[in-house]
Amino acid sequence: MLALLNALFWNLFRRLMGSTADETAVAALRHQVTVLQRQLGKRPRLTRWDRLLLAALYHVQPQVLQSISIVQPETVVRWHRAGFRMLWKHKSRGKVGRPRVKVKVRRLIHQISRENPLWGAPRIHGELLKLGINVCQSTVAKYMVRSGKPPSQSWLTFLRNYADCIAAIDLFVVPTISFRLLYGLVILHLGRRQIIHVSATFHPTAEWLARQVTEAFPWETAPDHLIRDRDCAYGETFRERLSAMGIRDGPTASRSPWQNGYVERVIGSIRRELLDHVVVTGECHLRCLLRDYADYHNSWRTHLGLAKDTPLPRPIQHRGAIRSMPKLGGLHHAYVRI
Repeated sequence: MLALLNALFWNLFRRLMGSTADETAVAALRHQVTVLQRQLGKRPRLTRWDRLLLAALYHVQPQVLQSISIVQPETVVRWHRAGFRMLWKHKSRGKVGRPRVKVKVRRLIHQISRENPLWGAPRIHGELLKLGINVCQSTVAKYMVRSGKPPSQSWLTFLRNYADCIAAIDLFVVPTISFRLLYGLVILHLGRRQIIHVSATFHPTAEWLARQVTEAFPWETAPDHLIRDRDCAYGETFRERLSAMGIRDGPTASRSPWQNGYVERVIGSIRRELLDHVVVTGECHLRCLLRDYADYHNSWRTHLGLAKDTPLPRPIQHRGAIRSMPKLGGLHHAYVRI
């Protein structure tokens, strides 16, 4: 064994004696690195710049692997390949794949799918094509608003489909100048929030109410349903008249005015915009005031529920000088172009 080690030592010595100065220096440096690693007892920690430098040296001269001893040659090759991938990832950034969908288009897809829960991706995609927006169907499916339940219309949509065939009726109290109590009547069509009929009386009997309904809906203009409260004034004669006219009676629950909210809202507007600013002298006076307000309400007053339109659609005017016209004795004004 000793002879074998002696032979190996002299063989290495002869090679060093026959090598160049550079090779001898490299051998000395590598042996020093080996001695330092043996003393540390753990792997050296390299920074990102150290790795970049070693990978660059390998790229310039692959034979440099024979001179690196603090890491394995496979490690330097792996660093070089990772740098190659990062370089081409940077070069190909933003130049491959589908173009990004614009925020405006994504919001439009959200809006259409939210407003039309019964529509699927093919239907929305077809609608976008008709609007000149060219996106693929899979993109539409990606940005649709999805819920965890089967598609269904909202309650608001469901009720709007019946609003055109529903009317509402209600009575309200107005004190006169002599402190007597007058009863005002409002019949409202829910589809366009249009006041169909107004009247006034000191004694709202069932016969009088039945006659008002007949005057409000002549011939074949009667609605399918009429919403009312449970006032005792709506007696047997009134209910028989509704049945004869083909109107389905719809009384609300007891003490639930919110179930007849549309007409209650109109009565509140009549009080705030008219009756709170006048003193009613009698039945004829109140009837005239209510008729004037019904004309103002239907033809001139805009409503949020109608997208700020009037119950009787009012055309938009673009030309002409603007003039104001007093309504309800000057309490309100209407504006037109002449």
